[in-house]
Amino acid sequence: MTPKKVTTNPPVGANQAREKSPVHLDDADEAGESTLEVGSPKSWAAGVPGALHSTIPALEGMGVSRSRKTLLAMNQKDGFDCMSCAWPDPTHRKTFEFCENGAKAVTWEATPVTIGSEFWAEHPVSDLRDRSEYWLGMQGRLTEPVYKAAGDDHYRPLSWAEAFRLLAEKLSGLDSPDQAAFYTSGRTSNEAAFAYQLFVRAFGTNNLPDCSNMCHESSGWAMGQTIGIGKATITYDDFGKADLIIVMGQNPGTNHPRMLTALEEAKENGAEIVAVNPMPEAGLRRYKNPQKVKGIIGHGTEMADQFVQVRLGGDMALLQAVSKRVLAAEAAKPGTVLDHEFLREHCQGLEELTAHLAQVDEKAVLAATGLQTADIDELAARYLRAEKVIITWAMGLTQHKKGVATIKEIINLLLLRGNIGKPGAGASPIRGHSNVQGDRTMGIWEQMPPAFLDAIEREFGFDPPREHGMDSVETIRGLRDGRVKVFMALGGNLVGAISDTGAAEAAMRGAEMTVQVSTKLNRSHAVVGDEALILPTKGRTEIDRQATGEQFVSVEDTVCAVHPSWGKVRPVAPNLLSEVAIVSRLARAVLGTKVGVDWVGFERDYDLIREHISHVVAGCDDYNAKIRQDGGFLLPNGPRDSRTFPTPTGKAMLTVNDLEYLDRPVGTLILQSLRSHDQFNTTIYGHDDRYRGIKKGRHVVFINPNDLVELGLDDEQMVDVHGVYDDGVERVLRGFRAVSYPTARGCAAAYYPEANVLVPLDHVAEGSNTPVSKAVIVRVEPARTVEAVPTT
Repeated sequence: MTPKKVTTNPPVGANQAREKSPVHLDDADEAGESTLEVGSPKSWAAGVPGALHSTIPALEGMGVSRSRKTLLAMNQKDGFDCMSCAWPDPTHRKTFEFCENGAKAVTWEATPVTIGSEFWAEHPVSDLRDRSEYWLGMQGRLTEPVYKAAGDDHYRPLSWAEAFRLLAEKLSGLDSPDQAAFYTSGRTSNEAAFAYQLFVRAFGTNNLPDCSNMCHESSGWAMGQTIGIGKATITYDDFGKADLIIVMGQNPGTNHPRMLTALEEAKENGAEIVAVNPMPEAGLRRYKNPQKVKGIIGHGTEMADQFVQVRLGGDMALLQAVSKRVLAAEAAKPGTVLDHEFLREHCQGLEELTAHLAQVDEKAVLAATGLQTADIDELAARYLRAEKVIITWAMGLTQHKKGVATIKEIINLLLLRGNIGKPGAGASPIRGHSNVQGDRTMGIWEQMPPAFLDAIEREFGFDPPREHGMDSVETIRGLRDGRVKVFMALGGNLVGAISDTGAAEAAMRGAEMTVQVSTKLNRSHAVVGDEALILPTKGRTEIDRQATGEQFVSVEDTVCAVHPSWGKVRPVAPNLLSEVAIVSRLARAVLGTKVGVDWVGFERDYDLIREHISHVVAGCDDYNAKIRQDGGFLLPNGPRDSRTFPTPTGKAMLTVNDLEYLDRPVGTLILQSLRSHDQFNTTIYGHDDRYRGIKKGRHVVFINPNDLVELGLDDEQMVDVHGVYDDGVERVLRGFRAVSYPTARGCAAAYYPEANVLVPLDHVAEGSNTPVSKAVIVRVEPARTVEAVPTT
């Protein structure tokens, strides 16, 4: 296909170019994406392009020395943990234990480009609001605290002492501690997270929203209610022992590329792989491992043995249909299919589940999934043949109204044949952000259980608040309604990440003060309250030297493995504080001697924090010794380790969930948001998505070619995408490019965070309150105005 240039009429500030001198973008670049090229999607992932896209940007952005120090230390036992995804590390590490997007994340953080004091005079907040996420991040590292006073349009540099004084005065002046909310990003270390939640609870609130509220909260709720723990029941090595791996609702090639190596090893050991997804993804079709000869000059490894192209929201029906077939096979040959001993000893609810699934209607299943009966039969046959099965999933399942129920159906299917608590089998939610799981373990949750709060009281001598706090969606509602006056974020970009962009930004602008602890600029620094503070912090790549010497931190990956992380390069500026130091100094300024916590000691020596962790956090006893073991340690996991289930009954729960799926009105589509290959969460590294054939732009909507015909639209036509809701609010993406793409019929996709504007704030999953970003009803119409540009 010959690439075409089109004017996309994007939102003001969207940026197209990637410049070697990112601070000096010309007017055309600042105006927006000027060209968008659409090509054919790729049929394989990684290979030589993956290696080149890892190393060349690093060398250009960091130089040879800094690139060597960072990339060769990344994910090594004596190095630092990747700040990107939470994929686990193998026992035996390769020299290059990083992926393309991990290298991009390191280059993004460890860049020597910094923001000078003159930047703030040149760029008022109103100017920053008109900039794209890409432009903001490309300005470089933050190096000094800055403050925007009430009524002012400029941030101005100030001292650390003055910054802490201003924030302490604001917090101390609130009528109630619950008028403040304290957000956390997954990049935060265990030590910083523990200190942060301790400060917040000593201050007097449980308002601890975090990024997990928007991604795997549904997993935690479903697994907590069924097996008693909201974490994976496998280790890294289990992938290599599995007979069958079912990959649902995820795109490993972009979001956690190192998973492809584990899947390749599983294939080489004889495993089958099934991909369940509305869109075909290159990494699950064929993988060319850049660290193997066949990945460089050979064909690579064919990955998925079966691609189940499920309709958005149809996963629950698919899982119920497979479980129903498993029960039918057992009925045909009693005693030969189900793991009766496991079910009898460790589970309850089989009779109720059997009766319920008998009533599941096949026509409803086919309507919900968009599949043929033969597709489901094939998947069921693979499951029945396999003795050891892993089901792994990500946000393609969690961000649905029935996300919790869908994951409960995964647990049902696994339990029926005893696929939990044995090698090569289990449930595997893939956390998308490094240490988002560790933060939760350390107490970053608005609903921590009484046992954790009791341990806080025993250890520190104060009674923490017991009433549940606000999650991320509730925090936006609180800001909107005036119940939250101060918003503080330890990392992250809540304004960019949360649903209903218009409502979220209006709510944040209504705050009395917003505070961001960050390494680089993002949208949340531009959409701020009456007063605003930015507190710059060291990155994970940087050496953290405190009064007692060089410090390390610890993180937990997606399979409950905890390991140390050491910075390897000098900080980009001498004035930077670590996250632990920022939290400790803020606690001293706000609390004084209110609680018996040695905040000075926390900053001086992180071992003191870890000693307290060992007394408070379950499974972390003798933490300082365990974290210094070779490669760290595994947290205990009852379902995985001993087939013990910490539920109220002590058994794993087979559950009954009423089938419900999304019905789309005539003339509409179901849209999901997703990442491009050149981004991580809301961080935009560039404007290419080479696996999907998109270059120099992000303002596209992927639509099945048959749906384009049905809607009377042309391939590559300019369109407006309207959210279809009855709340009186107009939500629309204007001037996007309709791209013919082999997604499931009736389904569409657009990039996150741009598509967040289409997701109403109250459009959330049942139980978990997670934004339903994978099931948005939209109407796609020809754009109001189109400025044609000749085809090249």
